[in-house]
Amino acid sequence: MIYNSDYSKHFFVQFVGQFSKYFFFIAVSALIYSCKSAKTVRDLNDLKTTSLKFAKQKSVVVNNTKNINFSTGADNFDGYAALLQNKKVGIVTNQTGILSDKSHLVDFLLSKNIQLIKIYAPEHGFRGTADNGELIVDGKDTKTGLPILSLYGDNKKPKPEQLDGIDVLVFDIQDVGARFYTYISSLHYVMEACAENNLPLILLDRPNPNGSIVDGPTLEIEYSSFVGMHPIPLLHGMTIGEYAQMINGEKWLKDSLQCDLKVIACSAYSREMPYGLSVKPSPNLPNDHAVNLYASLCFFEGTNVSLGRGTEKQFQIYGSPYLPNVDFCFVPKPNVGAKNPLYNGIDCFGEDLSNISKLDRLELKWLIKAYNETSDKSKFFNSFFTKLAGTKQLQQQIEAGMTAPEIRASWESKLIAFKEMRKKYLIYDNSNF
Repeated sequence: MIYNSDYSKHFFVQFVGQFSKYFFFIAVSALIYSCKSAKTVRDLNDLKTTSLKFAKQKSVVVNNTKNINFSTGADNFDGYAALLQNKKVGIVTNQTGILSDKSHLVDFLLSKNIQLIKIYAPEHGFRGTADNGELIVDGKDTKTGLPILSLYGDNKKPKPEQLDGIDVLVFDIQDVGARFYTYISSLHYVMEACAENNLPLILLDRPNPNGSIVDGPTLEIEYSSFVGMHPIPLLHGMTIGEYAQMINGEKWLKDSLQCDLKVIACSAYSREMPYGLSVKPSPNLPNDHAVNLYASLCFFEGTNVSLGRGTEKQFQIYGSPYLPNVDFCFVPKPNVGAKNPLYNGIDCFGEDLSNISKLDRLELKWLIKAYNETSDKSKFFNSFFTKLAGTKQLQQQIEAGMTAPEIRASWESKLIAFKEMRKKYLIYDNSNF
């Protein structure tokens, strides 16, 4: 449902009185300006396309710029407050669960007397400082005293006992629009746990910083893993709320279960709006440029090439000791999010992409170039590459010497089919995408 209100009131009062020798004429006119607000609550069974045009006017400050005139789902408190009142609430979130005033959602909900009981944290932890793949242990939030339960490692799905005492679960995590970004895998398991334990899930939506880009190879289900669970392209072009609706609608949960899902949509948002992030979504995505390059450079995680972990330009550079000695060189060293980076202390030769223009597609040219120039091609790929690609075909195509346009052409039919399926689950201006 979409709620819009536009109230205008005009008062004009005119009266004439005559007192003895004086005549007074008084005219009073007052105009009370109109106010517009939109509050959106999207229910599990309401998969109709919604276009949000008007909303409470808020600005989200990000990277010294502004995302003007839209609100995230978390900021639309009026749209979900009633769903949390008098309920014992669990929340799945991390450092990205912030509001437009930079306060954290956990602190905000407590200030509104919402009864938060537990925090559930995905990969990288509640504060988002753990290394890629690092084991996250349960603990307690030092600020609020709330228990924190890890949803990573061997405990990717909340166990029934971990949901004990919870009436409703809230999910608020920033996604970046890539299939192998594990927060959407955590979402899958949270939805599955809610379905199995008859718990409603309220998802607070956030824009996709990579907008409407749909591109890349589609995952073949036999290669599904935590870095790719569903048969979708590498870049899916949806918000995390739209993606949750697709998981539900396509019955991708175990035993075709469906979750009691409500998506609190962003207000006055459309996909073509620029959207940057005010905090790192994970330790090795330090800025919007890295977020934009992430999908294209993450392929290097399945090769012998470093993508800049252990530097200050993660996912903005690439290189290795096995590439030609060129002018650009970097030396990885331990830092936050990379305690033991690949090629720690070793010269890596490659390319600096930190100043290139923003991408509007998945780019293969750096991967192909690195493969063609590596000193020993037999050692270039590792077994993780197939999981990232979601198919064996991409490695085979590169090894066979296919060009980027030839490889891209092989994706086309599946991309067309995905875009058609995707239409059912879009919330924001789907007619244009």
